[in-house]
Amino acid sequence: MIDTRLQLTGLFAATYTPLKGDGSLNLDEIPRMVDHLGKRGVSGLYVCGSTGEGMSLSTGERQAVAEAFVKAAADSLTTIIHVGHNSLAEAKHLAAHAHQIGADAVSATAPSYYKLTEAALLVECMEEIASVVPALPFYYYDIPEMTGVEVDMVEFLQIGGERIPNLVGLKYTSLNVPEFQACLELEARRFEVLWGNDQMLLSALVVGGRVAIGSTYNIAGPLYNKLIEAFEKGDLEEARRCQSLSVALIRRIFKYPFHPAMKEIMKMNGIDCGPCRRPLGRVTTPQIESLRKDLEEIGYFEWSRP
Repeated sequence: MIDTRLQLTGLFAATYTPLKGDGSLNLDEIPRMVDHLGKRGVSGLYVCGSTGEGMSLSTGERQAVAEAFVKAAADSLTTIIHVGHNSLAEAKHLAAHAHQIGADAVSATAPSYYKLTEAALLVECMEEIASVVPALPFYYYDIPEMTGVEVDMVEFLQIGGERIPNLVGLKYTSLNVPEFQACLELEARRFEVLWGNDQMLLSALVVGGRVAIGSTYNIAGPLYNKLIEAFEKGDLEEARRCQSLSVALIRRIFKYPFHPAMKEIMKMNGIDCGPCRRPLGRVTTPQIESLRKDLEEIGYFEWSRP
């Protein structure tokens, strides 16, 4: 393990990748997005992950997006670049580039076409990626719902902690709270385990979580910061109220294609992220109008702002 961890705190927005109407990158929107997120109480960015459609971008596009976010964030926000790829060679290339442009850390999902079933083999794959950036903190991104890779994360950390010097933790996007807690408490809290389910943030805080990465922190950072503040003050009633609003928000977004709808909400907040790429769909004009009404019904435009 490297000498120091990043000592992360608070909310990390899993950033959207701004696209033009024709599907090409719209890098000019990224500085405005970063400024917007900073003002909404986000402490860091997780770039080119699931939310950012990283798997739908070419390697060159992922590099361009990463560089734009790192440059815009500068010293104001922490940047973690997702470099996962079915090709470990491409993942290593992306990791080296992230180090070159000054990212604070890198993260990677498992190769997901050929499914991994053993923790030891997963460690070997992550070791190969992490080894090209030994000076950068490395976080494994566990998201079995998308990768189909279901490996015990406690076992992964135990083996990886011995094999990967710069393995500092996980981005944990699973609903298995007991496993999350076990990972947190492993070896006297050696690892930083970053919670990845917005609608269960309070559950993560209760068992000792300190950092969360998620999509809806792009559009409701102030709400989640109120939740964290209430929890830290011992005001569980207020914390539950904030989590309830989060659940109501997410339930309404899931009435539509989720990420295309999220990009429309970003646009309602003044940040034009454009459409999503295929295979993700698009939302129709009637759906956008319906979405706005749904958001108004739960008071989103009042409680989502600073």
